[in-house]
Amino acid sequence: MDDLLAILRAAGEPTRLRILSILSAGEMTVSEMTQALLQSQPRISRHLKLLAEAGIVRRFPEGSWVFYRLNEDNENFALVAELINLLPENDHTLLRDRERLSRVRAERSLRAQEYFAINASKWDDLGARHIPEDLVEAEMSAILSHAQCDLLVDLGTGTGRMLDLFGGHAAQAIGFDTSSDMLAIARARLDSPAHAHCQVRQGDCAAIPLEDAVAGVVIIHQVLHFLDDPARAVNEAGRVLAPSGRILIADFLPHEVEVLRDEHAHRRLGFSDDMVVDWMTQAGMVDVKPTHLHGKRDDDLVVGLWTGVKAEA
Repeated sequence: MDDLLAILRAAGEPTRLRILSILSAGEMTVSEMTQALLQSQPRISRHLKLLAEAGIVRRFPEGSWVFYRLNEDNENFALVAELINLLPENDHTLLRDRERLSRVRAERSLRAQEYFAINASKWDDLGARHIPEDLVEAEMSAILSHAQCDLLVDLGTGTGRMLDLFGGHAAQAIGFDTSSDMLAIARARLDSPAHAHCQVRQGDCAAIPLEDAVAGVVIIHQVLHFLDDPARAVNEAGRVLAPSGRILIADFLPHEVEVLRDEHAHRRLGFSDDMVVDWMTQAGMVDVKPTHLHGKRDDDLVVGLWTGVKAEA
C-alpha cells in the first residue's frame, strides 16, 4: 500500500500530471519538457526528482543530457497508466503542451533531415571517421554468414550499404529510411542486376509499413543513436520479425563525445548492453548476445553488436 500511496502523492500535482502526459509520448530531455510545458528547468527538474523517487519515471544521464521516460518496469505501473488514461483529452492545457511538444520534435527532426541532406553523398566516409567500419562489417558478415531468408529488412538504410552487403542472404530485401536524399543515394548504389531483388522505401523505424512476422532477418545499423525513441524501433523490429528470425543491431557503446550531438545530429551517446538487451527481450528476442568491437586508435568509439532470435509463438 505504501508504494501505491507514494505514486498517488507524487502524481497528484498539476505540473507532474502534465509531465506524465507528455512522457506518455516517449522519452525526452529536461530541455524539451521545459519547451513543451513553458516552465523553468529548475522547476521541471524538481518535479522529475519527485517522480523518480516514487518510481514513476526513470532517468538516463548521457553526457550533459539526461533523458527521462515512464518506468514501465514498476510493478504498479498499471496505476500510472490508468492515471494518464484518465486525463481529459480535450483539456486546454494538455492540448497546448502536446502542440508545443509536436513543434519541438518537428524542429529537431528538421535539423536532422537537413544534416542528412547535406551529408548524404559522403555518408559512408563520415562513418569511417568515427569507427573502423571495415571491422564492423566483417564481424556482421561472420554473424550472418549462414542466414538465408525470404525477406531481409534494413531499418534506417541510409545509403543502402547494408542491403549491398547482405541483400544476397534473402530472396527479397527492403530498406526503410525517412530521408529522401539518403534513399536517392541508396537507389543509385543498388541499381544493378545483382540487386534487382533489393528495394528501398520511405518509412519510419517507429512505424514500419510491413505486416507482422514477415521478416527472416532485421538489421539496425548505426541508427538508434539518431532516434527519439530507440526502444520503440527495436520493438517494431520484433513485430515484423518472424519466429526464429534473426535481428542484428550495431551501434556505439556509451561515450562522452558531445560534439557528435552538435555536428552530426546524434541524439544519444551510445547504449549499454543492459539497455539494448532489455529492449530486445521485451521485443520477444531470445538468445541475445552482445559483442564489443574496439578500434585500433585509443580515441575510436567502441561499437556494440547485439544479436538475437525471435522466440517461437
